[in-house]
Amino acid sequence: MSATATATATRVRVLVLNSGSSSVKYQLLDMSDGSRLAVGLVERIGEETSRLKHSPLAAGGESRETTGPIADHDAALKAVAGELSRDGLGLDSLELAAIGHRVVHGGKLFTQPTVVDDAVLAEIERLIPVAPLHNPANLTGIRTAQALRPDLPQVAVFDTAFHTTMPESAARYAIDVETADRHRVRRYGFHGTSHAYVSRETARLLGRAPEDVNVIVLHLGNGASASAVERGRCVDTSMGLTPLEGLVMGTRSGDVDPAVIFHLSRVGGMSTDEIDTLLNTKSGLVGLCGDNDMREIRRRIDEGADAPEGSEAFADAARAQLAFDIYIHRLRKYIGAYYAVLGRVDAVVFTAGVGENAAPVREAAIAGLESLGLAVDGELNAVRSAEPRLISPEGARVAVAVVPTDEELEIANQTYALVRNGNTSNGNTLNGNTSHENASNENS
Repeated sequence: MSATATATATRVRVLVLNSGSSSVKYQLLDMSDGSRLAVGLVERIGEETSRLKHSPLAAGGESRETTGPIADHDAALKAVAGELSRDGLGLDSLELAAIGHRVVHGGKLFTQPTVVDDAVLAEIERLIPVAPLHNPANLTGIRTAQALRPDLPQVAVFDTAFHTTMPESAARYAIDVETADRHRVRRYGFHGTSHAYVSRETARLLGRAPEDVNVIVLHLGNGASASAVERGRCVDTSMGLTPLEGLVMGTRSGDVDPAVIFHLSRVGGMSTDEIDTLLNTKSGLVGLCGDNDMREIRRRIDEGADAPEGSEAFADAARAQLAFDIYIHRLRKYIGAYYAVLGRVDAVVFTAGVGENAAPVREAAIAGLESLGLAVDGELNAVRSAEPRLISPEGARVAVAVVPTDEELEIANQTYALVRNGNTSNGNTLNGNTSHENASNENS
Protein backbone atom coordinates (compact mmCIF):
# COMPACT_ATOMS: atom_id res chain seq x y z
CA MET A 1 0.00 0.00 0.00
CA SER A 2 1.35 3.41 -0.94
CA ALA A 3 1.93 6.20 1.56
CA THR A 4 -0.99 8.11 0.03
CA ALA A 5 -3.31 5.13 0.33
CA THR A 6 -2.22 4.55 3.92
CA ALA A 7 -2.91 8.18 4.79
CA THR A 8 -6.34 8.00 3.15
CA ALA A 9 -7.18 4.83 5.05
CA THR A 10 -6.40 6.48 8.37
CA ARG A 11 -8.48 9.60 7.70
CA VAL A 12 -11.62 8.57 9.53
CA ARG A 13 -12.32 11.63 11.69
CA VAL A 14 -14.59 14.58 10.93
CA LEU A 15 -14.78 17.80 12.90
CA VAL A 16 -18.27 19.35 12.78
CA LEU A 17 -18.52 23.11 13.35
CA ASN A 18 -21.71 25.09 13.91
CA SER A 19 -20.69 28.75 13.99
CA GLY A 20 -23.25 31.20 15.33
CA SER A 21 -23.01 34.96 15.62
CA SER A 22 -21.41 34.73 19.06
CA SER A 23 -20.81 31.03 19.54
CA VAL A 24 -19.19 27.93 18.09
CA LYS A 25 -20.50 24.44 18.77
CA TYR A 26 -18.26 21.57 17.75
CA GLN A 27 -17.98 17.80 17.75
CA LEU A 28 -15.17 15.51 16.66
CA LEU A 29 -16.42 12.15 15.39
CA ASP A 30 -14.77 8.88 14.40
CA MET A 31 -16.56 7.84 11.24
CA SER A 32 -15.42 4.22 11.46
CA ASP A 33 -18.10 3.70 14.10
CA GLY A 34 -19.86 7.07 14.46
CA SER A 35 -18.53 7.59 17.98
CA ARG A 36 -17.87 11.04 19.43
CA LEU A 37 -14.31 11.76 20.50
CA ALA A 38 -14.96 15.26 21.82
CA VAL A 39 -17.76 17.83 22.06
CA GLY A 40 -17.73 21.46 23.10
CA LEU A 41 -19.11 24.95 22.98
CA VAL A 42 -17.57 28.41 22.85
CA GLU A 43 -20.09 31.08 23.79
CA ARG A 44 -20.24 34.84 24.27
CA ILE A 45 -17.49 35.40 21.69
CA GLY A 46 -16.38 39.02 21.68
CA GLU A 47 -17.19 39.57 25.35
CA GLU A 48 -15.05 39.69 28.47
CA THR A 49 -17.05 36.77 29.86
CA SER A 50 -16.44 34.33 26.98
CA ARG A 51 -16.60 30.67 28.00
CA LEU A 52 -15.27 27.46 26.43
CA LYS A 53 -16.72 24.15 27.61
CA HIS A 54 -14.86 21.10 26.30
CA SER A 55 -15.60 17.43 26.92
CA PRO A 56 -13.16 14.77 25.67
CA LEU A 57 -15.27 11.64 25.41
CA ALA A 58 -12.50 9.29 24.28
CA ALA A 59 -10.73 7.32 27.03
CA GLY A 60 -13.03 8.79 29.69
CA GLY A 61 -11.46 12.25 29.78
CA GLU A 62 -12.82 14.86 32.17
CA SER A 63 -14.71 17.95 30.99
CA ARG A 64 -12.95 21.31 31.20
CA GLU A 65 -14.25 24.85 31.29
CA THR A 66 -12.33 28.08 30.78
CA THR A 67 -13.57 31.66 30.98
CA GLY A 68 -12.08 34.92 29.81
CA PRO A 69 -12.18 37.17 26.74
CA ILE A 70 -12.22 35.47 23.34
CA ALA A 71 -12.08 38.30 20.83
CA ASP A 72 -13.47 36.70 17.68
CA HIS A 73 -14.16 33.45 15.84
CA ASP A 74 -10.51 33.15 14.82
CA ALA A 75 -9.49 33.18 18.48
CA ALA A 76 -12.37 30.83 19.34
CA LEU A 77 -11.36 28.17 16.82
CA LYS A 78 -7.74 28.44 17.83
CA ALA A 79 -8.82 27.86 21.43
CA VAL A 80 -10.86 24.83 20.32
CA ALA A 81 -7.82 23.49 18.43
CA GLY A 82 -5.75 23.91 21.59
CA GLU A 83 -8.23 21.97 23.70
CA LEU A 84 -8.37 19.15 21.15
CA SER A 85 -4.56 19.03 21.08
CA ARG A 86 -4.45 18.59 24.86
CA ASP A 87 -6.35 15.34 24.36
CA GLY A 88 -4.20 14.14 21.45
CA LEU A 89 -7.00 15.00 19.01
CA GLY A 90 -5.46 18.06 17.39
CA LEU A 91 -6.35 19.52 14.02
CA ASP A 92 -2.92 18.46 12.74
CA SER A 93 -3.90 14.80 13.11
CA LEU A 94 -3.47 12.61 10.01
CA GLU A 95 -6.74 10.95 10.97
CA LEU A 96 -8.77 14.11 10.29
CA ALA A 97 -10.51 13.70 6.93
CA ALA A 98 -12.47 16.95 6.73
CA ILE A 99 -14.23 19.71 8.60
CA GLY A 100 -17.99 19.84 8.11
CA HIS A 101 -19.80 23.15 8.54
CA ARG A 102 -23.46 23.78 9.18
CA VAL A 103 -24.60 26.52 6.78
CA VAL A 104 -28.15 27.70 7.34
CA HIS A 105 -29.09 29.02 3.90
CA GLY A 106 -28.05 27.51 0.58
CA GLY A 107 -30.90 28.85 -1.52
CA LYS A 108 -31.98 26.85 -4.57
CA LEU A 109 -28.48 26.15 -5.78
CA PHE A 110 -26.98 24.03 -3.03
CA THR A 111 -28.90 20.76 -2.97
CA GLN A 112 -26.13 18.56 -1.57
CA PRO A 113 -23.13 18.79 0.77
CA THR A 114 -20.49 20.82 -1.04
CA VAL A 115 -16.70 21.13 -0.80
CA VAL A 116 -15.99 24.80 -0.22
CA ASP A 117 -13.97 26.84 -2.70
CA ASP A 118 -13.95 30.54 -3.56
CA ALA A 119 -17.02 30.25 -5.78
CA VAL A 120 -18.99 28.47 -3.06
CA LEU A 121 -17.99 31.10 -0.50
CA ALA A 122 -19.13 33.83 -2.88
CA GLU A 123 -22.54 32.18 -3.35
CA ILE A 124 -23.05 31.76 0.42
CA GLU A 125 -22.15 35.41 0.84
CA ARG A 126 -24.62 36.46 -1.84
CA LEU A 127 -27.37 34.71 0.13
CA ILE A 128 -26.78 36.87 3.21
CA PRO A 129 -29.82 39.09 2.46
CA VAL A 130 -32.13 36.10 3.02
CA ALA A 131 -30.18 34.84 6.07
CA PRO A 132 -28.64 37.95 7.65
CA LEU A 133 -28.28 36.44 11.13
CA HIS A 134 -26.86 33.07 10.13
CA ASN A 135 -24.85 33.01 6.91
CA PRO A 136 -22.29 35.66 8.00
CA ALA A 137 -21.39 33.62 11.09
CA ASN A 138 -21.26 30.41 9.04
CA LEU A 139 -18.87 32.10 6.59
CA THR A 140 -16.63 33.29 9.41
CA GLY A 141 -16.35 29.76 10.75
CA ILE A 142 -15.45 28.35 7.33
CA ARG A 143 -12.81 30.98 6.61
CA THR A 144 -11.21 30.59 10.02
CA ALA A 145 -11.09 26.80 9.64
CA GLN A 146 -9.57 27.21 6.18
CA ALA A 147 -6.80 29.34 7.65
CA LEU A 148 -6.08 26.73 10.34
CA ARG A 149 -6.08 23.76 7.91
CA PRO A 150 -5.79 25.04 4.32
CA ASP A 151 -4.92 21.54 3.10
CA LEU A 152 -8.11 19.96 4.46
CA PRO A 153 -11.48 19.76 2.67
CA GLN A 154 -14.02 22.12 4.18
CA VAL A 155 -17.54 20.88 3.49
CA ALA A 156 -20.69 22.99 3.74
CA VAL A 157 -23.87 21.11 4.72
CA PHE A 158 -26.95 23.26 4.19
CA ASP A 159 -30.07 23.40 6.36
CA THR A 160 -32.09 24.14 3.24
CA ALA A 161 -30.76 21.32 1.05
CA PHE A 162 -33.17 18.58 2.12
CA HIS A 163 -36.10 20.80 1.19
CA THR A 164 -34.96 21.56 -2.37
CA THR A 165 -36.97 18.53 -3.53
CA MET A 166 -40.22 20.41 -2.85
CA PRO A 167 -42.30 20.83 -6.00
CA GLU A 168 -42.83 24.37 -7.23
CA SER A 169 -46.46 24.14 -6.09
CA ALA A 170 -45.19 23.95 -2.50
CA ALA A 171 -42.10 26.13 -2.81
CA ARG A 172 -43.57 29.21 -4.48
CA TYR A 173 -45.60 31.93 -2.85
CA ALA A 174 -48.60 33.21 -4.80
CA ILE A 175 -47.04 36.56 -5.66
CA ASP A 176 -45.87 38.04 -8.96
CA VAL A 177 -43.37 35.58 -10.42
CA GLU A 178 -40.93 38.17 -11.79
CA THR A 179 -40.81 40.01 -8.46
CA ALA A 180 -40.33 36.76 -6.57
CA ASP A 181 -37.49 35.61 -8.83
CA ARG A 182 -35.77 38.99 -8.78
CA HIS A 183 -35.61 39.03 -4.99
CA ARG A 184 -35.25 35.26 -4.39
CA VAL A 185 -38.60 35.09 -2.59
CA ARG A 186 -39.69 31.48 -2.21
CA ARG A 187 -40.03 28.84 0.50
CA TYR A 188 -36.68 27.29 1.35
CA GLY A 189 -37.31 25.50 4.66
CA PHE A 190 -34.83 24.91 7.47
CA HIS A 191 -33.79 22.23 10.00
CA GLY A 192 -33.10 20.12 6.92
CA THR A 193 -30.33 18.00 8.44
CA SER A 194 -32.67 17.07 11.28
CA HIS A 195 -35.59 16.24 8.99
CA ALA A 196 -33.33 14.13 6.76
CA TYR A 197 -31.84 12.20 9.68
CA VAL A 198 -35.10 11.67 11.55
CA SER A 199 -37.15 10.60 8.53
CA ARG A 200 -34.50 8.05 7.63
CA GLU A 201 -34.23 6.77 11.23
CA THR A 202 -38.02 6.48 11.42
CA ALA A 203 -37.98 4.19 8.40
CA ARG A 204 -35.31 2.13 10.11
CA LEU A 205 -37.43 1.94 13.26
CA LEU A 206 -40.31 0.62 11.17
CA GLY A 207 -38.02 -1.93 9.52
CA ARG A 208 -38.53 -0.44 6.08
CA ALA A 209 -36.53 1.46 3.49
CA PRO A 210 -36.89 5.27 3.41
CA GLU A 211 -38.15 4.96 -0.17
CA ASP A 212 -41.08 2.88 1.07
CA VAL A 213 -42.51 5.17 3.73
CA ASN A 214 -44.29 8.53 4.05
CA VAL A 215 -43.48 10.41 7.23
CA ILE A 216 -44.59 13.63 8.92
CA VAL A 217 -41.62 14.94 10.92
CA LEU A 218 -42.24 17.39 13.79
CA HIS A 219 -39.01 19.09 14.85
CA LEU A 220 -40.08 20.84 18.05
CA GLY A 221 -37.44 22.88 19.86
CA ASN A 222 -37.20 26.57 20.59
CA GLY A 223 -37.37 26.77 16.80
CA ALA A 224 -39.98 24.41 15.37
CA SER A 225 -40.80 23.06 11.93
CA ALA A 226 -42.80 20.31 10.31
CA SER A 227 -42.15 18.45 7.08
CA ALA A 228 -43.97 16.06 4.80
CA VAL A 229 -41.51 13.43 3.57
CA GLU A 230 -42.70 11.22 0.73
CA ARG A 231 -40.54 8.18 0.01
CA GLY A 232 -37.44 9.85 1.42
CA ARG A 233 -37.95 13.22 -0.30
CA CYS A 234 -39.33 16.39 1.27
CA VAL A 235 -42.48 17.56 -0.52
CA ASP A 236 -43.49 20.33 1.91
CA THR A 237 -42.20 22.04 5.04
CA SER A 238 -43.56 24.68 7.38
CA MET A 239 -40.70 27.23 7.38
CA GLY A 240 -40.41 29.46 4.35
CA LEU A 241 -38.20 32.26 3.08
CA THR A 242 -36.93 32.52 6.66
CA PRO A 243 -37.33 30.39 9.81
CA LEU A 244 -40.22 32.65 10.92
CA GLU A 245 -43.04 30.95 9.01
CA GLY A 246 -45.04 27.98 10.25
CA LEU A 247 -45.48 26.56 13.74
CA VAL A 248 -45.68 28.55 16.96
CA MET A 249 -42.14 28.63 18.38
CA GLY A 250 -40.38 29.71 21.53
CA THR A 251 -40.01 33.36 20.52
CA ARG A 252 -41.25 33.38 16.88
CA SER A 253 -44.84 33.89 15.83
CA GLY A 254 -45.00 31.37 13.02
CA ASP A 255 -47.84 32.00 10.56
CA VAL A 256 -49.46 35.45 10.67
CA ASP A 257 -51.56 37.41 8.19
CA PRO A 258 -48.98 39.54 6.26
CA ALA A 259 -51.29 42.51 6.74
CA VAL A 260 -50.45 42.43 10.47
CA ILE A 261 -47.11 43.98 9.49
CA PHE A 262 -48.78 46.82 7.55
CA HIS A 263 -51.25 47.36 10.38
CA LEU A 264 -48.51 47.60 13.01
CA SER A 265 -46.65 50.05 10.80
CA ARG A 266 -49.60 52.28 9.85
CA VAL A 267 -51.64 52.13 13.04
CA GLY A 268 -49.01 51.23 15.61
CA GLY A 269 -46.30 53.46 14.20
CA MET A 270 -43.73 50.67 14.47
CA SER A 271 -40.64 50.59 12.26
CA THR A 272 -39.70 47.63 10.10
CA ASP A 273 -36.92 46.71 12.53
CA GLU A 274 -39.29 46.90 15.49
CA ILE A 275 -41.79 44.61 13.80
CA ASP A 276 -38.99 42.22 12.83
CA THR A 277 -37.86 42.09 16.45
CA LEU A 278 -41.44 41.61 17.67
CA LEU A 279 -42.17 38.65 15.39
CA ASN A 280 -38.79 36.93 15.85
CA THR A 281 -37.92 37.50 19.51
CA LYS A 282 -41.03 38.71 21.37
CA SER A 283 -43.72 36.45 19.94
CA GLY A 284 -44.53 32.74 20.02
CA LEU A 285 -44.77 31.23 23.50
CA VAL A 286 -42.81 34.04 25.14
CA GLY A 287 -45.15 36.64 23.66
CA LEU A 288 -48.24 34.72 24.72
CA CYS A 289 -47.29 33.91 28.29
CA GLY A 290 -43.81 35.25 29.08
CA ASP A 291 -42.04 31.86 28.92
CA ASN A 292 -40.47 30.07 25.96
CA ASP A 293 -39.58 26.94 27.97
CA MET A 294 -42.28 24.26 27.61
CA ARG A 295 -41.27 22.73 30.95
CA GLU A 296 -42.00 26.03 32.72
CA ILE A 297 -45.29 26.45 30.87
CA ARG A 298 -46.44 22.99 31.94
CA ARG A 299 -45.34 23.71 35.53
CA ARG A 300 -47.46 26.87 35.59
CA ILE A 301 -50.46 24.98 34.21
CA ASP A 302 -50.10 22.17 36.75
CA GLU A 303 -49.59 24.49 39.72
CA GLY A 304 -52.68 26.50 38.82
CA ALA A 305 -54.94 23.47 38.48
CA ASP A 306 -56.28 23.78 42.04
CA ALA A 307 -55.87 27.53 42.44
CA PRO A 308 -59.02 29.48 43.36
CA GLU A 309 -60.64 31.32 40.48
CA GLY A 310 -59.62 34.97 40.44
CA SER A 311 -56.30 34.33 42.17
CA GLU A 312 -52.95 35.33 40.66
CA ALA A 313 -52.00 31.66 40.34
CA PHE A 314 -55.26 30.95 38.47
CA ALA A 315 -54.66 33.82 36.04
CA ASP A 316 -51.04 32.78 35.51
CA ALA A 317 -52.08 29.21 34.76
CA ALA A 318 -54.80 30.41 32.37
CA ARG A 319 -52.29 32.46 30.42
CA ALA A 320 -49.90 29.49 30.21
CA GLN A 321 -52.78 27.20 29.18
CA LEU A 322 -53.79 29.55 26.37
CA ALA A 323 -50.21 29.61 25.05
CA PHE A 324 -50.11 25.81 25.18
CA ASP A 325 -53.48 25.52 23.42
CA ILE A 326 -52.43 27.88 20.61
CA TYR A 327 -49.16 25.94 20.20
CA ILE A 328 -51.05 22.63 19.95
CA HIS A 329 -53.76 24.02 17.65
CA ARG A 330 -51.14 25.13 15.12
CA LEU A 331 -49.32 21.82 15.39
CA ARG A 332 -52.48 19.79 14.78
CA LYS A 333 -53.32 21.95 11.75
CA TYR A 334 -49.98 21.07 10.18
CA ILE A 335 -50.34 17.37 10.95
CA GLY A 336 -53.71 17.39 9.19
CA ALA A 337 -52.43 19.48 6.29
CA TYR A 338 -49.44 17.23 5.68
CA TYR A 339 -51.61 14.14 5.97
CA ALA A 340 -53.60 15.59 3.07
CA VAL A 341 -50.43 16.44 1.12
CA LEU A 342 -49.04 12.91 1.47
CA GLY A 343 -52.32 11.03 1.03
CA ARG A 344 -50.90 8.06 2.89
CA VAL A 345 -48.97 8.41 6.15
CA ASP A 346 -46.94 5.62 7.69
CA ALA A 347 -45.62 7.54 10.71
CA VAL A 348 -45.82 10.82 12.58
CA VAL A 349 -42.56 11.39 14.43
CA PHE A 350 -41.59 13.86 17.17
CA THR A 351 -38.02 15.09 17.60
CA ALA A 352 -35.82 17.87 19.10
CA GLY A 353 -35.94 19.19 22.67
CA VAL A 354 -39.71 19.57 23.10
CA GLY A 355 -40.65 16.76 20.75
CA GLU A 356 -38.36 14.26 22.47
CA ASN A 357 -39.09 15.22 26.08
CA ALA A 358 -42.55 16.77 26.44
CA ALA A 359 -45.05 13.91 26.68
CA PRO A 360 -48.03 16.30 27.20
CA VAL A 361 -47.24 17.98 23.87
CA ARG A 362 -47.19 14.67 22.02
CA GLU A 363 -50.40 13.49 23.68
CA ALA A 364 -52.27 16.73 22.99
CA ALA A 365 -51.06 16.98 19.38
CA ILE A 366 -52.40 13.52 18.50
CA ALA A 367 -55.57 13.58 20.64
CA GLY A 368 -58.74 13.49 18.55
CA LEU A 369 -57.02 12.26 15.39
CA GLU A 370 -58.13 8.65 15.80
CA SER A 371 -60.14 8.81 12.56
CA LEU A 372 -56.81 9.34 10.77
CA GLY A 373 -55.40 6.18 12.35
CA LEU A 374 -53.37 8.17 14.91
CA ALA A 375 -53.26 7.41 18.62
CA VAL A 376 -50.82 7.55 21.53
CA ASP A 377 -50.40 4.86 24.18
CA GLY A 378 -50.25 6.68 27.53
CA GLU A 379 -47.74 4.33 29.14
CA LEU A 380 -45.41 4.26 26.15
CA ASN A 381 -45.64 8.04 25.80
CA ALA A 382 -44.61 8.56 29.44
CA VAL A 383 -41.34 6.63 29.03
CA ARG A 384 -38.19 8.78 29.00
CA SER A 385 -35.51 7.38 26.72
CA ALA A 386 -32.70 8.51 24.46
CA GLU A 387 -33.56 5.70 22.01
CA PRO A 388 -35.91 5.82 19.03
CA ARG A 389 -39.25 4.33 20.06
CA LEU A 390 -42.89 3.86 19.11
CA ILE A 391 -45.51 5.46 21.35
CA SER A 392 -48.58 4.35 19.40
CA PRO A 393 -50.68 1.35 20.48
CA GLU A 394 -49.79 -2.02 19.03
CA GLY A 395 -51.50 -2.52 15.71
CA ALA A 396 -52.11 1.19 15.10
CA ARG A 397 -52.74 2.04 11.45
CA VAL A 398 -50.22 4.89 11.59
CA ALA A 399 -47.14 4.70 13.78
CA VAL A 400 -46.44 7.55 16.20
CA ALA A 401 -42.78 7.69 17.16
CA VAL A 402 -40.15 9.62 19.08
CA VAL A 403 -36.79 9.71 17.32
CA PRO A 404 -33.98 11.80 18.88
CA THR A 405 -32.37 13.97 16.26
CA ASP A 406 -28.62 14.02 15.67
CA GLU A 407 -27.77 16.89 13.34
CA GLU A 408 -24.04 16.72 14.06
CA LEU A 409 -23.90 13.03 13.08
CA GLU A 410 -25.89 13.81 9.93
CA ILE A 411 -23.46 16.60 9.01
CA ALA A 412 -20.50 14.31 9.71
CA ASN A 413 -22.00 11.48 7.65
CA GLN A 414 -22.69 13.76 4.68
CA THR A 415 -19.23 15.29 4.95
CA TYR A 416 -17.43 11.97 5.15
CA ALA A 417 -19.44 10.44 2.32
CA LEU A 418 -18.28 13.31 0.10
CA VAL A 419 -14.56 13.24 0.91
CA ARG A 420 -13.66 9.65 1.80
CA ASN A 421 -11.18 7.92 -0.46
CA GLY A 422 -9.92 11.31 -1.57
CA ASN A 423 -13.14 12.22 -3.42
CA THR A 424 -13.62 15.98 -3.15
CA SER A 425 -15.74 16.55 -6.25
CA ASN A 426 -18.95 18.46 -5.65
CA GLY A 427 -22.47 17.31 -6.35
CA ASN A 428 -23.21 21.00 -6.87
CA THR A 429 -21.13 22.54 -9.65
CA LEU A 430 -21.05 26.29 -10.07
CA ASN A 431 -19.68 26.06 -13.57
CA GLY A 432 -22.27 23.99 -15.43
CA ASN A 433 -25.12 25.44 -17.44
CA THR A 434 -27.80 24.30 -15.00
CA SER A 435 -26.08 25.92 -12.03
CA HIS A 436 -25.63 29.20 -13.88
CA GLU A 437 -29.32 29.21 -14.74
CA ASN A 438 -30.26 28.62 -11.12
CA ALA A 439 -27.77 31.19 -9.91
CA SER A 440 -29.17 33.84 -12.20
CA ASN A 441 -32.64 33.26 -10.73
CA GLU A 442 -31.22 33.29 -7.21
CA ASN A 443 -28.95 36.26 -7.36
CA SER A 444 -30.10 38.65 -10.06
